[in-house]
Amino acid sequence: MDTRMSPTEPEGYHFHVMRRALDEIDAAGAGLTLDDLAARLKMSPAHFQRTFSRWVGVSPKAYQQYLTLDNARRLLANNFTTLGAAHEAGLSGAGRLHDLFVKWEAMSPGDYAKAGAGLEIAWGWFEGPFGRTLAMGTDKGICGLAFAEETGDAAAMADLRGRWPKARFVEAPERLEGWMAAAFGQSGEASLYLIGAPFQIKVWEALLAVPSGQVTTYSEIARFIGHPKAVRAVGTAVGRNPVSWLIPCHRALRKSGGLGGYHWGLPVKRALLAWEAARADAG
Repeated sequence: MDTRMSPTEPEGYHFHVMRRALDEIDAAGAGLTLDDLAARLKMSPAHFQRTFSRWVGVSPKAYQQYLTLDNARRLLANNFTTLGAAHEAGLSGAGRLHDLFVKWEAMSPGDYAKAGAGLEIAWGWFEGPFGRTLAMGTDKGICGLAFAEETGDAAAMADLRGRWPKARFVEAPERLEGWMAAAFGQSGEASLYLIGAPFQIKVWEALLAVPSGQVTTYSEIARFIGHPKAVRAVGTAVGRNPVSWLIPCHRALRKSGGLGGYHWGLPVKRALLAWEAARADAG
């Protein structure tokens, strides 16, 4: 069952255009004009302009720089967040995130060890600004959010279900609609239920302190949670984040300025970072 986040053009359409634009920009190896890029995408310049502006709020010419491969280094140089300062400013789990309020609760280590036994998890498919999205949640909040454009539906479903193998899964997108509307910036409050090992929870809490339009590094997260030498373990925990977007693992970069990995595909990570950075700069 699909739940459209827009009453007219599906939100996922805009991401498909961005995904194709990424390939064309990379293949060109240099900046393309608006007309050239529109032609490569088999769109009129006017339609292309409207699509970009509707999706991200800036023109294609302004947005193109955010899609380039070296955008991560630019973000690290200009938009780096020191997590201690962000946390003290009240930008942690109970603070402002994605221009909406997110509240979260973590499962106890004992319950996590049960691998989901006794837990009912509702799931449903949604169309959002970054394409086809699989959401899962308990009565306490969203516990899984996967982007399927790169991985495919079956792989995304198997991935999230495999994290809590003893849970009971029920297709019930209507139970998630309110939280998903909030997640994609429409209205309301998004509740999260973090299901992970204690170390993973610490890392995900740190990610919640990174504001939209800002980035941090794996080493900064390790320092912030009190394990400065555990950079590799932090990277693994970031990659195991089950709630994409709302727990913003896409904002974690390598210290060198490289993108690092992304569980749902690097093109999606580039689009997420570009969307947030463009909106932050435009604002």
